[in-house]
Amino acid sequence: MKAGSLLIMALTFTPLAAVAEPSAWHDYVVRESGAFAEIPMDVFSEDGGTPDSGYGRRFFTSDRRANLTVQSIPNDDNDTPAAFLAKKHPPSNLVYKRVTSRFFVVSSYRENKIGTIAGNFAGRFVNCVLINYPAA
Repeated sequence: MKAGSLLIMALTFTPLAAVAEPSAWHDYVVRESGAFAEIPMDVFSEDGGTPDSGYGRRFFTSDRRANLTVQSIPNDDNDTPAAFLAKKHPPSNLVYKRVTSRFFVVSSYRENKIGTIAGNFAGRFVNCVLINYPAA
């Protein structure tokens, strides 16, 4: 499963308002890992800089109420998805969790926001797509 597929999966959980015009999609590639995701640039139009760890980029909506991060994190310990996720200490109030031998997806609700993280294990990287948006 490619990071782009993870974005599609992450956006499946996102109740965005219907838009009359087609979205302007942009292929974003993490240079260091080759991971890519298609970003709806008319929704996530603001550059949010680099993520806190690993390689990639964060994008915000123009009102900064929602954000999307495409990120590749080196998997130096060769962790399984379950071990990697455990090291990240996900919140105890997960509303969705799926872990396989090749990927994980978790979603939680906190402070009136929904957050979803999908991580795909490819070679020496964990390629992640993170999205946070208002529950309303």
